[in-house]
Amino acid sequence: MKNTNGKKNGSSNGSAAGKRDSADSMSKKSSNAGMESSQLMKLFEDSLKDIYWAEKALTKAIPKMIKNATSNELIEALENHLEETHEQVTRCEEVFKSIGKKATAKKCEAMSGLIKEGEEIMEESEEGAMCDAGIIAAGQKVEHYEIASYGTLRQFAETLGLDEAAELLEATLEEEKAADVKLTEVAVSAVNIQASQEEEA
Repeated sequence: MKNTNGKKNGSSNGSAAGKRDSADSMSKKSSNAGMESSQLMKLFEDSLKDIYWAEKALTKAIPKMIKNATSNELIEALENHLEETHEQVTRCEEVFKSIGKKATAKKCEAMSGLIKEGEEIMEESEEGAMCDAGIIAAGQKVEHYEIASYGTLRQFAETLGLDEAAELLEATLEEEKAADVKLTEVAVSAVNIQASQEEEA
């Protein structure tokens, strides 16, 4: 009988200990999840500040590209995207509003570098198809950076349960993808061909 009671008591104690361990484990997981969510939210906000600065900087950089471009197709594509970029600045502000934060820009070093590179290309290229090709190359680097940024931001928003922000970011992401496709079409249809036929000065 003693042995039997011992087993029962041991089993009961073991069961209680197991429940405590399980509860502690769940508590730790819940705490970790909260910490990860908080850290992800901070990363989301920092990344949003970056892309907000980037979009505002592009509203000043794209007009310079338009001024230096000669292809009518390229000029039209850039003008259309400039209009979209102004809308994207507003959309970024709506994302900030949706999470209860004031729209704040933080200098995006990556976009700053891409814009500077584009300016150098325009300065160094001969006017005409060669410069147009350079503008397209610089423009597509910008688009690819934005596609990566907005794709990441949208995923962060979805993970954080920020449905309105995710929807707004998705809209901009699709516009950036379309702009990239349009620049490729302009390059393939005329600009690259003309540039390849021009003799180096």
